[in-house]
Amino acid sequence: MTPENAAFCPVYRAIGVLQEKWVLHIVRALLGGEKGFNELARAVGGCNSATLTQRLEHLEHLHLIHKRTEDAQVKLARSVYSLTPAGQELQGVIDAIDLWARRHLNLPETAAEGGCAGSEPVLR
Repeated sequence: MTPENAAFCPVYRAIGVLQEKWVLHIVRALLGGEKGFNELARAVGGCNSATLTQRLEHLEHLHLIHKRTEDAQVKLARSVYSLTPAGQELQGVIDAIDLWARRHLNLPETAAEGGCAGSEPVLR
C-alpha cells in the first residue's frame, strides 16, 4: 500500500492507533469498568506512569476514553477513566483476538478455560 492510499484506508489507520504499545491493554482493562489511574496502571501491568499518561491523553484525544476528575478542588485530584461508546465498540476487537488466540496459540487448558490471569474473561 502506498503512503498516499494508506491515509484513506480505515483498516490501515485503525491498526496504526491500536498497534501502539499498551493501547489494547488499556482498552481491555477499561472494558471491565471505569478505573482510577493507579488501578488502571495495576490492571495494565508493566507500563510506566509517563507512558500510561501519554497513551491515556492520546486515547482521550481520539475520543476512545473519557477522563473525569474527582475532587477538583483538592491538590491531588483523582482521575477516573472510562471508555466512550466508541471505545466500548472495541469489545469486538478484543473478543476476536481472544478467540483467535484460543484457536491458534496452543494455550494451556487453564488459560483457555478461565480467561487471562488477573482479569475477567472477555468473551460474552
